[in-house]
Amino acid sequence: MKSTGIAGIGLAGASVLNGCAATKTTGADSHLSHIREQAVKSHTQRFNMHGYAAPKLDRVRIGYIGIGIRGAETVMLTSHIEGVDIKAVCDIVPEKAESVKKQLQPAGFHPDVYAGKEDSWKQLCDRDDIDLVYIITPWALHTPMAVYAMEHGKHVAVEVPAAQTIDDCWRLVETCERTRKHCMMLENVCYDFFRMQVLNMVRQGFFGEIIHGEGAYIHDRFKRLFDKTQTTWRLKENINRNGNLYPTHGFGPICQVMNINSGDKLDHMVSMSSNDFMLGRMADKLAETDDFWKPYAHQKFRGNMNVSIIRTQLGRTIMIQHDTTSPRVYSGIHLVSGTKGCALEYPFPSRIATGEEWLSPEDLKKLEEQYTPPISKRMAEVARELDPAGHGGIDLLLNWRLIDCLRNGLPLDMSVYDGVTYSCIEPLSEWSVANRSNSIDIPDFTCGAWQKNRVLMDIELKEGAGNTRVKP
Repeated sequence: MKSTGIAGIGLAGASVLNGCAATKTTGADSHLSHIREQAVKSHTQRFNMHGYAAPKLDRVRIGYIGIGIRGAETVMLTSHIEGVDIKAVCDIVPEKAESVKKQLQPAGFHPDVYAGKEDSWKQLCDRDDIDLVYIITPWALHTPMAVYAMEHGKHVAVEVPAAQTIDDCWRLVETCERTRKHCMMLENVCYDFFRMQVLNMVRQGFFGEIIHGEGAYIHDRFKRLFDKTQTTWRLKENINRNGNLYPTHGFGPICQVMNINSGDKLDHMVSMSSNDFMLGRMADKLAETDDFWKPYAHQKFRGNMNVSIIRTQLGRTIMIQHDTTSPRVYSGIHLVSGTKGCALEYPFPSRIATGEEWLSPEDLKKLEEQYTPPISKRMAEVARELDPAGHGGIDLLLNWRLIDCLRNGLPLDMSVYDGVTYSCIEPLSEWSVANRSNSIDIPDFTCGAWQKNRVLMDIELKEGAGNTRVKP
């Protein structure tokens, strides 16, 4: 779905919680053993950032790192939100940063530009007049940039995935707890309007006890991966790695439904990938006539389809899929199955059932009217109007909600623990695939606090937020 460019009171207090290491995984361990070793390390929670409310900011002063397609869209979207001050933009390509600066001028913003060097972003983070740093760069840069920004006194909004290794997941958690600066992963699909309606129905008991969920990122990006006019870092991510490399869009909303990190936790998982039938062949073919593609020829690419299955502490199951190469219609699946009914978003139209047959369109309309949460009623129309990426308004809603919480001094909808939990499936799936789909335990990044953490994602706006306006 996405293309990328480059002191309050903790509700759970500062109590120290132990026991957050995963139980030692048995079975084959001859491949990618470093992943398993990272997963079983012991950690101690320093401060519980789940539900943490930082001091409110009347104006949120922002710097952006990464002004590619996604980054430019994000800058322009947030320029419509009341109470923001866009102080700086940064990209390794000066023309990109200068272009977005020019686009901001009619809105009254005149950001400083940092560009041209690989470490120009550090100058942005070093400033003392920035509160929030957006990181919208290639994946490998997310964690080091987020850690540096937090260590220099900034809240962080980082694109997905927040981290690519278990060690980096813990780096984010530990830095966030030590600095007491927010680190929120920008999982926009959690703000999908149907998924928030389903989440509201789950919370009100419509589906009964939740048994199973399914999510996916099935998105044909094959031609785009081999488009020389775009950066090729994403294609490189598919070499010598095999697993679910982009799990968070399908996984995050299912975790929200199951109250992962606030009432339940992930326990263990297995993962299996198909062979690669497409990427390697295309790279080899292109390299025959174009030297540009020779570094990609004869490489080992990930399998085209990955399927991962997860079991939670309370005995629920989750299936997530990843396929960005096959010629298939887009699907995020989003299946929620409970003891009294189920919901399914893809393929469209979205559907709900309480038995063997799907409910009629008339009944679905009644449920929509009854269960559409206040956040959607408040923001749906304006969010859809300001939607440059074609994501149905969820991008504006995500960014509006982040800014609104910071301005009101409220907990964010997703904590650092959520971001790393959604992201850790990437390396863990790689280990399982490499070891004949053996199971591997999933670290508890809350160090046991999931048992008492309260539910976040305030879709009803009960905390008193929602007073930040959006300008045309």
